[in-house]
Amino acid sequence: MMNHSFWALATVLLASNVSAIFVKGIPELPKGGILPNGGKIWALLVAGSNGYYNYRHQADVCHAYQILHKNGIPDENIIVMMYDDVASSSENPTPNVIINRPGGPNVYKGVPIDYSGDDVNSTNFLKVLTGQSNALEGIGTGRAIASGPKDHIFINFVDHGAPGFLCFPNDELHAKLLEKTLEGMVAENRFSKMVLYVEACESGSMFDDILPDTTDIFVMTAADPRESSYACYYDKLRGTYLGDVFSVKWMEDSDKENLAKETLHHQFELVRTETNSSHVEEYGDLDVGALPVAYFQGYQGRFSSLNGENDRLPPINDAISSRDVPLAILKHQYEAAVDRKTKRYLQFKIHRMQKMRRFLDVAVADIASQIAHGNEEKTAYLLGSDQKLTSSKLECYETLVKYFSSKCFKISENPHALSKMKVFINICSAPWVAINSALRAMDAICVPERQLTGIH
Repeated sequence: MMNHSFWALATVLLASNVSAIFVKGIPELPKGGILPNGGKIWALLVAGSNGYYNYRHQADVCHAYQILHKNGIPDENIIVMMYDDVASSSENPTPNVIINRPGGPNVYKGVPIDYSGDDVNSTNFLKVLTGQSNALEGIGTGRAIASGPKDHIFINFVDHGAPGFLCFPNDELHAKLLEKTLEGMVAENRFSKMVLYVEACESGSMFDDILPDTTDIFVMTAADPRESSYACYYDKLRGTYLGDVFSVKWMEDSDKENLAKETLHHQFELVRTETNSSHVEEYGDLDVGALPVAYFQGYQGRFSSLNGENDRLPPINDAISSRDVPLAILKHQYEAAVDRKTKRYLQFKIHRMQKMRRFLDVAVADIASQIAHGNEEKTAYLLGSDQKLTSSKLECYETLVKYFSSKCFKISENPHALSKMKVFINICSAPWVAINSALRAMDAICVPERQLTGIH
């Protein structure tokens, strides 16, 4: 990873040079979704979760669509994947309205959703990304990114994550498969430049020491490989969080900046500075970062902010780890409740969630103890060490995660389990552990009578 101070200086210089070019009137700007070389800008926007408590993920993606649409990228070049259960949820007091900040506009209005419900999964995501429209017949709109060697691709993925994988409503996308997919797209010359903005816990782990720096792919992540991303803007009326800090920061910047004059590196530095809850990181081919943001988010030929001159953005003073959102929502609702019956019910739900989380914690601890044959020192290593997920460990780690999800706690239904995935990295890092012994430990501990779901 490049030194941030170096890129801060480089970005300032690049941004000033770009500004000078445009002042001179040199027509090297995209017009809507068409690049100066005649290529197109394609966009894939994904909210990989469901449930009203994950309101913020769909709000982020809807807001991203509004930015691209405002900047002239045609809908035929934008593909949206989101479960679409928030706008019409019985818990939503403003039906068919989704906002991404307090007092903000309805970002749900006009969003063309190509894939919704259970069609939002990792398999369809990869088919859309790689242009496999034939394999998508009868699924959603069946649309895929039909990109070529002159085109740019912008991907915005928002959801839960853990070391080495990103979540979808019913499955996960692992780093190894994503890496293989991107390598294939490079080999097939399916794009000129690609940019990914990824909002998820431990999102940096999908690319750190994995994505080469010579592939024309630039990545910005909400968090480094070992930390959570953060939610923000709790709304009392809606009873949920409206946005995620990283997503809110890059989109609020794109809303107000002239994207023809701002480079990707400049946006990265700004977002990194303003996101003080997690460490925003960049990966891949950093040379791509010298390009204007407009080359990936569009440009209409003139600058127009989504925010009015007097529309001041609210400060973020309630950032909270994404892992703690479900519990935090219940606590907010408990504090706001006025009658005893409602308070007792919410208190019950809080205690039940805490109990179920402890249940999962104990199960993971028992698996570690089983692997270590009761040795306290080795058990402590498996549970408490902080080993790094590297390319050499991906196969072992993916095997254990998938087996845990199928045998013990389905990860897509138990988000709290994501906080325990580092244990499997530690298992794959321990030279005294054979992968089969770890699988047998799960067989022994995760018997049917011990399985629960809904452990948020």
